[in-house]
Amino acid sequence: IENISMNQLIPIIMAGGSGTRLWPLSRGLYPKQFLTLQDTHTMLQNTILRLGDINCSYPLVISNESHRFLVAEQLRELDLLSGNIILEPVGKNTAPAIALAAIQALKHINADNSEDPLLLVLAADHVIKDENAFCSAVNQAVPHALAGKLVTFGIVPTGPETGYGYIRRGNTQHLHECDDHSALAYSVAQFVEKPDLQTAQGYVTSGDYYWNSGMFLFRASRYLDELKQFRLDIYQACQQAMQAIEPDLDFVRVDKEAFMQCPDDSIDYAVMEKTADAVVVPMDAGWSDVGSWSSLWDISEKDSEGNVHQGDVLSHNSRNNYVFAESSLVTTVGVENLVVVQTKDAVLVAARDQVQDVKKIVEQIKAAGRSEHHVHREVYRPWGKYDSIDQGERYQVKRLSIKPGEQLSLQMHHHRAEHWVVVQGTAKVTCGDKSLLLSENQSFYVPLGMKHSLENPGKIPLEVIEIRSGSYLAEDDIERFWDKCGLA
Repeated sequence: IENISMNQLIPIIMAGGSGTRLWPLSRGLYPKQFLTLQDTHTMLQNTILRLGDINCSYPLVISNESHRFLVAEQLRELDLLSGNIILEPVGKNTAPAIALAAIQALKHINADNSEDPLLLVLAADHVIKDENAFCSAVNQAVPHALAGKLVTFGIVPTGPETGYGYIRRGNTQHLHECDDHSALAYSVAQFVEKPDLQTAQGYVTSGDYYWNSGMFLFRASRYLDELKQFRLDIYQACQQAMQAIEPDLDFVRVDKEAFMQCPDDSIDYAVMEKTADAVVVPMDAGWSDVGSWSSLWDISEKDSEGNVHQGDVLSHNSRNNYVFAESSLVTTVGVENLVVVQTKDAVLVAARDQVQDVKKIVEQIKAAGRSEHHVHREVYRPWGKYDSIDQGERYQVKRLSIKPGEQLSLQMHHHRAEHWVVVQGTAKVTCGDKSLLLSENQSFYVPLGMKHSLENPGKIPLEVIEIRSGSYLAEDDIERFWDKCGLA
């Protein structure tokens, strides 16, 4: 079996989900893959960082349009941003998304006159506690993928879980091309849907079943060949969508009209359940898809009372709780088996065994016409971020954080004036035909109807308090005259 060179294995990170099972932290415009839940890195970043012992290239990340700046910023923090974000105009499930990545990977690799790359397909929102076991399973799968197999990773079950699909293994797969006895894999006998408890217990007892992880390894061309055979409509739509891609800063934009015609299907249904070349490699690595607050409590380190505390938390006579404090002190007294999550604009208190019903609260928020299911108080932009501190009938107060060298668009508002106060760094203000520098504690007033822009020319982040006042304060009261990124 040939060796893997640096540009032959490409991680494909699926980062397009927008679930709300971890509300109020996870929201439509800030879903769980972008959250920092256990350490100093986000789930997306940890998905990439755990590849450290695997010989691979820069990742290709697949995201949707609304999350593009979050993905770009998190890759930039890892120094891994290199035009490697594919934007889906609309979600069409995993089979089309992986096809887009395979087509893009072949274009990139073939430009270097290299061989058909391996694609390691990973979800951006999984937790894996044993990274050495993860890397070992991937390396174990490589010879099978190189031999033309489509590998999926089966999680060795720790109990009769009813929330996962399962994979039933068949015969052991032997590699005649090499003597690597550590490359253990089995043929896939069957993919099965989420079972009831009694059925799940039978699966675990038999020892022939694994949890379906949704992680894969195969050659780019093999996946496209099988997709072409079994779902020609998806294959053709994705090929068409990639014919006229539009590079945009750090993003690869596919043809929207062509991709809108693509059918919606998962890789399991479209390819893996139909191909004769599916194999499963066992993985026992402390895996979780973090599908609820209770599952996050399950996998987190606990204190002597069984509590998991994140942020500024104090407790007394409290046991088996998960408490997350984002921006203020949270205290508990005499409570057990609770989930308490505090954010800047919402608090969740739930029984730990009923957190699956968080979605019912999200439905109520939507029905009431509120916004807390969709956006956080803190919003990211390509130039930095803003935090909506306070608002009333005719005013809003925001804290703007502008990265060094970045600039807001040249814009004008028809219904509001703005007052800027610099609290950190140096600001370059353009207003009408005037341009000036402001330092800490200095301020500037932007009258209604005046063209203006704000820039950070310095080497440290610029922090500005913005006070808006007027008859209409929403974000859509804006006329842009110049914009570096297409969004202010």
